[in-house]
Amino acid sequence: MPRDRSDELKLSLSLDPPPAKSDPDPPATARPSWRNRFSHRSDPEKVRRLRGQSSALAGLALASLLAGRFDPALGDDARDSAAALTGEAEHARKMSKLFPNQDSGTQETPAVIPQFEIDRDSSGFIATFQPNGPTATSSNAFFQVLGSNGRRCFTCHQPQDGWTISAKSVRERFHDDPGEPLFRPIDGANCPSDDVSTLEAKRKAFSLLLDKADIRSGIALPQSRQFEILSVNDPYNCTTNPTTGLSAIPTTGSTTGAVSLYRRPLPTTNIGFLTTLLWDGRELDLFSLGLRATRNRLESTTDPTPAQLQQMVTFQGCDIKNQEQIANSTTPPQTSKCAQTPPGSGIFTAQLIDDDAGYLNAAGARGGPKALSQDLAGFFIGINDPLPGGNPTGAPFRPDVFHLYDVWADLRGHDHVTASREAIARGQDVFNFTKINITGVAGINDATGQPVIPGACATCHDTPSAGNHSVKAPLNIGIGNAGANSPPALDISGLPVFTVVCTSGSNLLAPVGQPFQVTDIGRAMISGNCVDIGKFKGPILRGLASRAPYFHNGGAATLLDVVDFYDQRFNIGFTHQQKADLVAFLSSL
Repeated sequence: MPRDRSDELKLSLSLDPPPAKSDPDPPATARPSWRNRFSHRSDPEKVRRLRGQSSALAGLALASLLAGRFDPALGDDARDSAAALTGEAEHARKMSKLFPNQDSGTQETPAVIPQFEIDRDSSGFIATFQPNGPTATSSNAFFQVLGSNGRRCFTCHQPQDGWTISAKSVRERFHDDPGEPLFRPIDGANCPSDDVSTLEAKRKAFSLLLDKADIRSGIALPQSRQFEILSVNDPYNCTTNPTTGLSAIPTTGSTTGAVSLYRRPLPTTNIGFLTTLLWDGRELDLFSLGLRATRNRLESTTDPTPAQLQQMVTFQGCDIKNQEQIANSTTPPQTSKCAQTPPGSGIFTAQLIDDDAGYLNAAGARGGPKALSQDLAGFFIGINDPLPGGNPTGAPFRPDVFHLYDVWADLRGHDHVTASREAIARGQDVFNFTKINITGVAGINDATGQPVIPGACATCHDTPSAGNHSVKAPLNIGIGNAGANSPPALDISGLPVFTVVCTSGSNLLAPVGQPFQVTDIGRAMISGNCVDIGKFKGPILRGLASRAPYFHNGGAATLLDVVDFYDQRFNIGFTHQQKADLVAFLSSL
């Protein structure tokens, strides 16, 4: 049976806290606090000193980076992207034919997505705002069954999960109806050939989806490449089986077939801030993405019409600045793919209510989706980029990219809500001003020739208010590494481990000819370049509390795991209090 959500708490609240109560409390159903936010009340003088250091920190980062640039080749090479997308589609068609879906379960879809919707999440309430008003789902292809397996775009992109899926929601949906459209072998199973004949068989087949909310992508091995796969520790025999994976391992110049990679679906919200589509940048525009998702994920034999594709994009929003740059970079310049998308289209999603701090737009703060939607007007490609020439305005880089909670740094009062708000403000300062010595990051240290670069969180998360990178910049910070280079604090169990070797080019993990291990080959599956092994884009950071687990492979179960990874990976030395404050801030985004 489809899941009945009628008993879930869904609030129709105004965008702003009630004017009669300047410090509103969270709804009565809010859970008790688990965070220790009461010690070390904010020190205004320390905050001022930290902010005063921002220019010096930015100068240090820029001076170190003068020697080189990030590798910008993420999604720019249309030829490589086209080859990868063609191979992915061929693999999906083959899997759909060989292993047809046997379930016929359906999915509940709301009649309307209101202009403003609030849903419960792990630390409060997530909110979605549509500037142009509500969307009737019956007249928008994003919510319609377009393929043969009962799926819609909405199947993997839901508001309570920040317009992706969370592992918690996946498990709830499996418990309620293991036959619903999310659980289809084509990409929901660890391999399309998995046995799904019984409940226990399904639980095993969909283990990565249930544990990490990972969806499988079968990406063709690039014909022109600077690396070979020597072996695969494949728990699911998907890449290692010639029927579902590669024709031969170790790979050679004659090897064909696809590699199965397991990644989190990215949110389909806050699209206007994007500079890259998908983790590896293989899609160049949302119209192509909608078309291929309909073919590959929904298992459709009929392509959506241009009108249906426009409906999908109009609902999500279009990456206008990104598409303008792509259009203007061609010879002669072409019309932007977003040209027919009405102004003000799209959805904006952010945390609105925190269980401990209450409304995140109260007392002058700028949390929630409405303020985020207003910030889009100031966004452009290269905004606040830390490298010389990256920002077209020439403005210097600033590490303080978030100013949502500046006014909460020194509140009056000694109550629980005030203490919680000050913790969030302290966490914002930790994010903005903590010095990080960046080492061993492919795409930064190798590209600049600098083994150590003084930086900050914003060196990679430089877009103000959104937190993604404002230019195309695929990086390997170690999340996809395995073996001796396995990432600290992350759970990579259950993921395949690839032993690869570069035959030419270069990679920070190992010189040419020396094998090394990764759980995901990353951008190199598109470009074929050794230097791109393990590289991924950095996602937008808004709405984090609703969409655990984190990173491209779901390796961080909680935001504390995310903080612990960075703390150990870069030897930052966070105190317990700083970790708690930073988690409080990230949860408020």
